[in-house]
Amino acid sequence: MNDKKAVQVHHGFWLKLLALAVISGAATAVYLLAYLPRERTAKQLDAAAAVRRITPPLVNAALVKRASPSTQLMLPGNITPITEAYIYARAAGYLKQRYVDIGDHVQAGQKLADIEAPDLDQQVSQARAALAQAQGQLGQSQAALDQLTATRDLAAITWQRYQVLTAAGAVSRQDGDNQSTAAKTSAANVVAQQKTVRATEEFVHASQATLDRLLALQGYERITAPFAGFITARNVDVGALISAAGSSLGPVRSNTAGPSDTPSGGEMFRLAEIGKLRILIAVPQTNAPGVRVGQAATVTVQQIPNLSFPGKVTRTSESLDAQSRTLLTEVDVENPKGALLPGMYAMVSFVTDRIDPPFMVPDAALMVRSTGTVLAVLRPLTPEEQKARAGEIDPATLDRVRRVHFQTVQPGRDYGVELEIPNGLEIGEEVAVDPGDAVQEGALVQIAAPNSSQEKPR
Repeated sequence: MNDKKAVQVHHGFWLKLLALAVISGAATAVYLLAYLPRERTAKQLDAAAAVRRITPPLVNAALVKRASPSTQLMLPGNITPITEAYIYARAAGYLKQRYVDIGDHVQAGQKLADIEAPDLDQQVSQARAALAQAQGQLGQSQAALDQLTATRDLAAITWQRYQVLTAAGAVSRQDGDNQSTAAKTSAANVVAQQKTVRATEEFVHASQATLDRLLALQGYERITAPFAGFITARNVDVGALISAAGSSLGPVRSNTAGPSDTPSGGEMFRLAEIGKLRILIAVPQTNAPGVRVGQAATVTVQQIPNLSFPGKVTRTSESLDAQSRTLLTEVDVENPKGALLPGMYAMVSFVTDRIDPPFMVPDAALMVRSTGTVLAVLRPLTPEEQKARAGEIDPATLDRVRRVHFQTVQPGRDYGVELEIPNGLEIGEEVAVDPGDAVQEGALVQIAAPNSSQEKPR
């Protein structure tokens, strides 16, 4: 009985010893697997926090560079005919016959319409009769001049004879004076008749000029094309009343540009030559120095996306518009197949040279503030600042530390990814890209080191 009890006591001792060993092992495992890594992580976090407190925040940066000395400029414009005429008539009357309609191609000098003007025809007949009457009066005046000239000559000869007789005393002095007066009177009558003949000649010239003017107006009864082209508008029809100013007195539509079969008042026809077209565009002041006469251009329209048309700058206004600050430029384009139509909206692109190319920075670097648009320029630390920070920051990090300075700039052309800055920067300067709240005036920042997952500063 005592032996059994001793065995039980012995087993209980070993069980307690085993339980104590298990508990001690578990505690050791918990310490090794949980507490030590946690303590090590806490120390690393504390160390990282300490380093972070003295290390400037990271920012992405990009280098400032110059834009290309030549750039492609694309501007909108309206296509217009190189030559366009609004055709009016000088003769007043009714439209007798119309020979063309919109869309017809006509040659230079081709008849477009006839105007019936009977009152003008009567005026021509009256002018012819007046000219004939003036010419008859001129003949009568010339005949009277010839008669008076003969009378003057006879009176002069008679006076010469009486001079001899009077000197010899064969006739009285009174008879001599009468012959002298008759000779002078005949000479004066000839001079007066000569002036009458000249006045009659001027009247004939005036009558001829009146007839020529009416004949010229009568010629306007026949409307012809001044040059070859297409009829783009017709505002008259047979029977329409044409005013003395040449415009039609027909009805006026509320929308003259809208399609309609009712002619509207205004010019009789509109003629355009579309074999060669012109496009007037407004070039901004920044690009105006790079535009020159003879420069090549490319014209495109949205309706023909796969086709472009070569053009050329033919002239510029050589002066900027005071309101828009743009240079009026004309680009001519050949259109032999008629693919382009007047009135189309076109885009004109050409390469312009820039005397002083602007700076280029990422679009994301620009910041808009109440004071204007600014860039966060990252300036290197001075030697004194580097020396003061040498004990706090490791040398590799210190080389990437910069001080922030907000530079006010005027943005230029935006390319979507990059932005032009006309002035205020220098080549090789660094600017912050997508700056955060940590980027403040005078603050220290650290340029992020480029790696595979981070875009390199440009």
